[in-house]
Amino acid sequence: MTIKTMGRRHFLQYLAAFTGTTVLGPAYAHHTDTHFEDDSPHHIVYQLNRADPVYISHILFSAGEMLRKYGDDVEIVIAVFAEGIHLLGKHPLRPIPPELRQKASSLAAYGIAFHACNNTMKSLHWTKKDMVDYARIVPIGVDDIMLLQEKGFSYISW
Repeated sequence: MTIKTMGRRHFLQYLAAFTGTTVLGPAYAHHTDTHFEDDSPHHIVYQLNRADPVYISHILFSAGEMLRKYGDDVEIVIAVFAEGIHLLGKHPLRPIPPELRQKASSLAAYGIAFHACNNTMKSLHWTKKDMVDYARIVPIGVDDIMLLQEKGFSYISW
């Protein structure tokens, strides 16, 4: 059974039952591949552009808190570029603690979208195969943020 066939709610129940742990409880972010097939009442995009573990931790924590508060009623995107791209690399050149990589993966499983800047990837000579499976590659990270803001996303930068 795949996530698509069982739906996110059932997937979360399945995950909780078989792993015994849930990071975020029953909430999940409302996210679609095109951003706007459905609309949710709240939209937020976080900028993540540094490889500093404390900085990354704050952003992931905040995104998780927004997800806990709003659940199905929020669409959350974390726009990752510059040195932050190492969070989404399978073999990052900058050290990213495993617990942060796991937290990002868990948030993605709950529907938070991670957008990876292709310009940054090109500068590192990375391709899609160098990225974690849940990374959605966008042509230009800053352009992605601008387009999301034009669609009503609130922009958060640390």
